[in-house]
Amino acid sequence: MSEFKKAVTDPSTFTFLNPYIIAEIGVNHEGSMEKAKLMIEQVARAGGHCAKFQTYKADKIASKEHAPSYWDLKSEPCKSQHELFMKYDAFGEKEYAELAAHCKKHGVDFVSTPFDLDAVDMLDPLMSFFKIASADVTNIPLLRKVGGCKKPVLMSTGAATLDEVRRGVTVLKEAGATEICLLHCVLNYPTPKDHAQMALMGVIQREFGQECSIGYSDHVAPDEDGSMPALEYAALSGAVALEKHFTFDKTLPGNDHYHSFNEAEMKAFTKKLAVFRTLHGDEHHKLDWEAQAVSHARRRIMAASDIKAGEILTEDKLIALRSGVGIEIAKWDDVIGKKATNDISASAPVKWDDVG
Repeated sequence: MSEFKKAVTDPSTFTFLNPYIIAEIGVNHEGSMEKAKLMIEQVARAGGHCAKFQTYKADKIASKEHAPSYWDLKSEPCKSQHELFMKYDAFGEKEYAELAAHCKKHGVDFVSTPFDLDAVDMLDPLMSFFKIASADVTNIPLLRKVGGCKKPVLMSTGAATLDEVRRGVTVLKEAGATEICLLHCVLNYPTPKDHAQMALMGVIQREFGQECSIGYSDHVAPDEDGSMPALEYAALSGAVALEKHFTFDKTLPGNDHYHSFNEAEMKAFTKKLAVFRTLHGDEHHKLDWEAQAVSHARRRIMAASDIKAGEILTEDKLIALRSGVGIEIAKWDDVIGKKATNDISASAPVKWDDVG
């Protein structure tokens, strides 16, 4: 059973700040099996859990005449979606089976997003769960086909209203989807930081948290130092799954290379998550770790001046000072008004056998 499936079938198995990390290779392999396998190996080395691809045929995903681009044309000059998809739709059943086997060999899960009904049938035997892209939240026939495979489903929510997401969830469940994880997503390539709307994770959690687990699919470009604050924010917000485009070379031309993370950035991110987990710890306050501070940093009751046996212990005769011996200051009210049973020298700790 995949880590994702365990997390969404039994939330008690999900460890906070230890999300299921999906490297969205997509079509960054550019039709090269060698590059695709290289990136699978890089994902495994970097600590990812899943290498994800995209399965489509240009003629089944976009109109030749009526589907203009919606990405940054400076990075990807294709003005037609059909033209772009034609570049990268060469892989078929044999290639995906080979990629799934390579993922298994290197200890990562294989998944590929289907963009048509035939792709669902072809991919079903190769995957333990499905992924629905943001653009297909309202694609009722595809949702029914995927749900009918009776597996867990991740679904990105980019460019969708809450009502559209709710309808998609309902269709998937009615068709037979066993679990659903909704990934907050903004369908901009890249997503400017002021468009990321990470607060929507909380909205999705409130609306769907009783029936779905919540994650995040990121299109925000990494910072110059390679850090990914949006992914960190999502992890700290309790995301069960994180998805981020992945490439072996960020300088390559094309829509999905420049805002992806590479092996080094992914490795740095997984290491940072490990630090976060260490810092987070658990909810059991381990006071024994602070025993020395309790012994030496807390105040205790001391004599402010010489006190004779039989005198009443009044506030003006006592002072609270840090000390390793004496009655702890928390017992102040139990001491005030009592008689001294012994002589107590100024600056000496007051002990229980000094109090009558």
